[in-house]
Amino acid sequence: MTKAWLLAGALALGAFAGNGAAAQAVDSPEVQINPNDTSGLRKVGAEVLFWSQAQRDANFPHMEKIFPGHIVKAGGKVRALPAGKPLPVDAAALDAFIAAQNVAGLIVVQDGKVRLERYARGYGPEGRWTSFSVAKSFTSSLVGAAIKDGYIKSLTDPVTRYIPELAGSGYDGVTVEQLLTMTSGVKWNEDYTDAKSDVARMFLEPVPAGQDPTVFYMKKLPRESAPGTKWVYKTGETNLIGVLVMRATKKPLATYLGEKIWQPYGMERDAFWMVDPAGHEVSGCCLSVSLRDYARMGQFALEGGAGVVPADWFRNATRPHAEVGQPGFGYGYQWWTYPQGRFGASGIFGQTIRVDPKTRTVIAISSALPKATDPELSRARTAFIDTLFEAAAR
Repeated sequence: MTKAWLLAGALALGAFAGNGAAAQAVDSPEVQINPNDTSGLRKVGAEVLFWSQAQRDANFPHMEKIFPGHIVKAGGKVRALPAGKPLPVDAAALDAFIAAQNVAGLIVVQDGKVRLERYARGYGPEGRWTSFSVAKSFTSSLVGAAIKDGYIKSLTDPVTRYIPELAGSGYDGVTVEQLLTMTSGVKWNEDYTDAKSDVARMFLEPVPAGQDPTVFYMKKLPRESAPGTKWVYKTGETNLIGVLVMRATKKPLATYLGEKIWQPYGMERDAFWMVDPAGHEVSGCCLSVSLRDYARMGQFALEGGAGVVPADWFRNATRPHAEVGQPGFGYGYQWWTYPQGRFGASGIFGQTIRVDPKTRTVIAISSALPKATDPELSRARTAFIDTLFEAAAR
């Protein structure tokens, strides 16, 4: 369900930050990556959907070699993920799933113990893999932390309290909670096949000096429905959430993520978060994390946030607040909700965190699917994940 041309904008905006990152990953055959060539980098960003399989395999674990960003520092004490009883899963079926879905890493953690862990495509436990829209759920968790810390007073606060430039726009009267659930009522086009869509254009327009690129674009959008009445998937609104958290905390998102989750919870490896033309983290995507740390993030949510967020935060964040047009599925605070009380984070090309509270199981998958989105591949992935949850329940 999460999307693709988002990265067309996100990767292009990474180019604008201009930190002189070297092009050490595989380049597009049509557009050679040159950090000093803004138009070329825009084209490369737009071509992420059309990278070859070799390019995806080479670039997904090494985005920092192409695009600028900030490091989320891990702490000295790592939260252990000890080995548990091996998961009873058919070896041939597992191999077939890994091959069919171009899986680079798959891990199953139950009760904090690793019951299954596999790597492929040259990936390994010491690497990190891009998240695409899985990052949205990380950003949401920082809202919870900011509320606990008193930086954000309430989910019922108007967005304009934290981003006053939005006053007089379609975001008048929209609350923080409505941003989290993507029910602002502001009109948005997230069609990745349309070069004129909002998600494709939002980082490609010139931005006046001193203005935030996300706010500059989003404040021009019209309202199409009353706040809280209609769900529309909007990557731009997750980027607004990132601006809101940054404004409220007066800290870069990478710094705040490190302080509130990465270091105290015991993440094992540094993460990498790509930045926009203003040098701010792209909160709707573009966070690169190791497989085990993706699983730890799922465990963090499963455990209720380890005191970093309000006590009821994840109970509310991971329940359906909006219908998404598919029976049994819904949307919470930047988390997808699934049948049987499960929840998770999802990104294009198969990036997945899925959590089953009933069996206390977390599954994380990093992959390089042959297509950004594909209904058949998505159904097959969900079906196999369900078999893993069933195996964990035995």
